[in-house]
Amino acid sequence: MNTKNKISSIILYVSLLAFISFVVYILYINQEVFYTAHDRSEFIFGTPFFNTLLSKPFGLMQYVGAWLTQLFCRPAFGSVVLAAIWVLIFLVGIKAFRLQGSASALMLLPVACLLTSVVDLGYWIYVSTIRGYWFSQSIGYLVMLLLLWAARCTPRKWHLVWYLIGVCLYPVLGWFALLFVLCLVVAEKPTWREFLAIVLLLFTASIWHTQLYPNLKADDVVMAGLPRFITPSDNTPHLTYPFWALGIVSVLVALCSSYLVKARTVIKAFVPVLCAVAGFIFTWSLMYHDQNYIDEMRMVRYAEDDNWKEVLQIAEESKKPTTTMVFLKNVALMNEGGLLDRSFKIGNIEYPPHNPDSVHSSLLDIASPLVYYNYGMINEGIRLNFENAIQSGFSPFYLKVLARCALAKGDKELVERYTTLLHHLPFCGDWQPAPVTEKIKSLQGCFPDEITGVENSDSYIVSIISLWSDSDSKVASEQALLYAMMRCDSRRFWAALRNFVKLHMNEEFPVHAQEAYILYMDKAPEEKRMMLPVDQAIYERYKQFWEVMGQKVKPGVTLGTVAEEMREEWGDTYWYYNIFGRKYSNAVIMKHNEVQS
Repeated sequence: MNTKNKISSIILYVSLLAFISFVVYILYINQEVFYTAHDRSEFIFGTPFFNTLLSKPFGLMQYVGAWLTQLFCRPAFGSVVLAAIWVLIFLVGIKAFRLQGSASALMLLPVACLLTSVVDLGYWIYVSTIRGYWFSQSIGYLVMLLLLWAARCTPRKWHLVWYLIGVCLYPVLGWFALLFVLCLVVAEKPTWREFLAIVLLLFTASIWHTQLYPNLKADDVVMAGLPRFITPSDNTPHLTYPFWALGIVSVLVALCSSYLVKARTVIKAFVPVLCAVAGFIFTWSLMYHDQNYIDEMRMVRYAEDDNWKEVLQIAEESKKPTTTMVFLKNVALMNEGGLLDRSFKIGNIEYPPHNPDSVHSSLLDIASPLVYYNYGMINEGIRLNFENAIQSGFSPFYLKVLARCALAKGDKELVERYTTLLHHLPFCGDWQPAPVTEKIKSLQGCFPDEITGVENSDSYIVSIISLWSDSDSKVASEQALLYAMMRCDSRRFWAALRNFVKLHMNEEFPVHAQEAYILYMDKAPEEKRMMLPVDQAIYERYKQFWEVMGQKVKPGVTLGTVAEEMREEWGDTYWYYNIFGRKYSNAVIMKHNEVQS
């Protein structure tokens, strides 16, 4: 081996090692994403689910992908399986495209495309209806490469048979069948007679497939299995870019592989570096990664297991929590204690999630069934579970919450039905719903006759719980007081406070309740005042709060500016929330609203 070949080999191995390290890092930082993929992906063991998927082209790949996605219940194990598929893609691709030496690094590009496709979804992970998305594309591409390898190992006279096989495998492979035909055509460069036969074959196949799948649009038939992220209200075309790139790269590799063999050694030596760098840039530029996005997933995962200490730890570390994080934090405080001493200190101001896509995802999509269950609102939790599951599938998340709701209602038959479905999934063979806690039992039946708001919104939760002021439950009275304070509604606050004091007689007056009491006594007192002792230090701090406010508020100064300047010192108080909490997000983002002196 001469010096140039040695250098080429070193560059190749270093580039491969760098790319492998990059892939491992990306998979590592997305472990919570992969667990959520399992938790929100449907796989129902049985004939109906299997037949439903097989009634559409690419359905078999989706079925296999849906089962493999359940391996993400152990994210590290699922990641290893997915990475193993990509290793096979790399090795089989080298054989299928007949790549030699440094040119083999070209197969890093398809792997980069597939890696990008599983880390760029963002909040589509909660609303996507694509079954088996996380594995189906990698499995389909691997099968396509195996077919290409087999076809190129046979004599040229048999290639028309392979084209026919590719067309016949369309119901299984979907758009990868078309990609197989294109790659074989480009790689083998058929004669004009062969080309004419291929065109005629494809034309005939398009008519046949349209008749076979009359319920599908023409473009859906041609590109069946190609993921598209479209709903009646949302459209995110950039999530399809990795798959278009995968197809284009595959055709270009098939076209250029023979030319690279003849290329000069110096040129070939730089191919691995260029491929590795291109893979880095492509994946990193399209990958969605936001700390709140990950923290929401972690909090939901811990909340499913009733691990409220971990939920609180995440909430305490977050500086700008989303709506989902705020509600799960308050549920955690209800279970761990200290709700009215810590809730506003940790933070109840909700910030919009970082979501560059058009898709709208809210507490409803992420955690509302779980929140409703923990607040004893079992019927609402069941209804929302079914509404979401009908759209995106009966995933483990929805099945588990449904089982817990059925247990809370005492329906053992339904519990068994849901747990049986879960027991057919990997790693869920022994799962049983946790016993219904005393707090949930005490909250059931606290609903008043007055219903306000829309049931699928976070404002409905705040509004309805703030009306629990007539309940005899100590837990309910605490929740009613908190959410009356979050509504900044003095009428509901006084009603909730009276009930809270009656049920918590001779107990310590919580810090945030004192802060709210001082504020409403000052700004919105009842005609018939309720006199309660408060901590002198809290009262002195209240007066200082307004003194600082008076110094900060000036003509031309936006509300967001004042809020940011006061947040570090006063952000742990109810007064800060009352003044800035309901307007804070828009003011900070737009920074156009001036404070009215």
